[in-house]
Amino acid sequence: MCKCMEVSVNSYYNWLRTKDKLKPKSKTSFYKKRIQQVWEASRKTYGSIRIQKQQEREGVILHRSYVAYLMKQLKIKSIHPKKFRVNTTDSNHHFPITKNILNRNFDSTELGEKWVSDITYIQIAGKWNYVTTILDLADRKIVAWTLSDDMTTENTVYKTWLKAIQIRQITLNHVFHSDRGVQYASNKMKNLFTSNLKITQSMSRKGNCWDNAVAESFFKTLKYECTNRYVFKSRLFAHKIIENYINWYNYERLHSSIGYLTPAEMELKIRMKKYKKVA
Repeated sequence: MCKCMEVSVNSYYNWLRTKDKLKPKSKTSFYKKRIQQVWEASRKTYGSIRIQKQQEREGVILHRSYVAYLMKQLKIKSIHPKKFRVNTTDSNHHFPITKNILNRNFDSTELGEKWVSDITYIQIAGKWNYVTTILDLADRKIVAWTLSDDMTTENTVYKTWLKAIQIRQITLNHVFHSDRGVQYASNKMKNLFTSNLKITQSMSRKGNCWDNAVAESFFKTLKYECTNRYVFKSRLFAHKIIENYINWYNYERLHSSIGYLTPAEMELKIRMKKYKKVA
């Protein structure tokens, strides 16, 4: 039954032990209090689904609609997105474009096999600054990121790449995917990738954001849950806020595409599976 309902056996037995200890009214008060705590711990970003999943991890089994009902009573809700966008992709350049090798295959079971990257903007002291990220598709972890006040290749993707390879090794069949922006197509990055036989560079088709959907999705999340909630008056303050958020994203935020694990938990799961195969 637990397997069918995708609930751990420990959670079931914990519920079995405690289900009769609370009276209906005190149960509701307990659930409300814990929902409020989970919501606040999520930086007030979690909706009913993630709160339900977090409760399940703690052995409290509630239906999502009931969680949504209690959230309505508490007058709390997840953050709603703002509808605006500035395009940071400059694909109007003379550099050659590589094929879309990734081809929207965003699944991976090996760390360092497939990385996706993108650049987005944030406003600091009335001026545009740029966040560059590299994300591993296996565990959806942000391997490396940088904040720069210009969009040069040197200060965006190149610097982020150097940080990423110091943190995590790439596989022999590594695919590095991005959009067709001038930073990724530049001679500096082209020479870097072609000189390493491990790496195959991949780029999205022209005007097709879905080809780099995972990287785009992270930036959407970053803005809705973090940067749009602040007015940055200095790069130091912006860097501190983004760094804090990405650490939380990597180690605490439940991720729907990896079964509501955190990226850190998924990384550990992959490493343990590989260790068992070797052993």
